[in-house]
Amino acid sequence: MSLPEKAFPVSWDQFHRDARALAWRLAGTNKAQWKAIVCITRGGLVPAAIISRELGIRVIETVCVASYHDYSSQGQLQVLKEVTPALLADDGAGVLIIDDLTDTGKTAGIVRAMMPKAHFATVYAKPKGRPLVDTFVTEVSQDTW
Repeated sequence: MSLPEKAFPVSWDQFHRDARALAWRLAGTNKAQWKAIVCITRGGLVPAAIISRELGIRVIETVCVASYHDYSSQGQLQVLKEVTPALLADDGAGVLIIDDLTDTGKTAGIVRAMMPKAHFATVYAKPKGRPLVDTFVTEVSQDTW
């Protein structure tokens, strides 16, 4: 995997605004209340905190998947921590999965397989990962970051 050719710098203020925009989009997607958020660590932690506050969701769970072992190239995926079994019931119906970015879709694919009925949302999406995401705010090109 080569390094990205294009930069897309995001400040913390911009990231906060984008995460709030994602929350607003999500507010209109589910007539019933979300029963929980499952955030993909570590990238999903900050947007999950913002979204949980905006939507009033108090139950936040993590699924820990390691894919970028040297911060530059994606390696073999490892599930370091599974989701609580109660949230896996009914294939994750009523669960909101949050991550900061879907890149190649490999991490999203693993988590989506755990909870196929959950709603998957990311702040940013690249073309290869976009088909696995239900809601996102900004699409960036595959060679960005």
